[in-house]
Amino acid sequence: MCKSHSVNASKSRATCELITSTYSDGEETVEIIEYLDHPLTVVQLQRLNIQLACPVRAMIRDTESAYDALGLSDPTLSDAQLYEALAANPILLQRPIIVRNGRAVIGRPPENVASLFV
Repeated sequence: MCKSHSVNASKSRATCELITSTYSDGEETVEIIEYLDHPLTVVQLQRLNIQLACPVRAMIRDTESAYDALGLSDPTLSDAQLYEALAANPILLQRPIIVRNGRAVIGRPPENVASLFV
């Protein structure tokens, strides 16, 4: 069963449907982090980044207008500065992000969730 996914976001909805129909046995709750409604702190973002096992920049949506407005394409920005930007502007965080058993993936495309179930 999926919990806390955004029914208005097509990728989040598709990811939840994929989890429910393909990977879930109905017993386990898989959480899709809904950080637009509940923004993450810098510490939470750092923990999530460890679970994702990717560069901080991979967590950022570079197609959002805030990305350009904040100058986030600047390669000299530190991870700390990027975390701060994400905490202050949660719309910049890739979505959906799915967490299971201490690991996380960006569910874009939805098929990325398969790695959490092997």
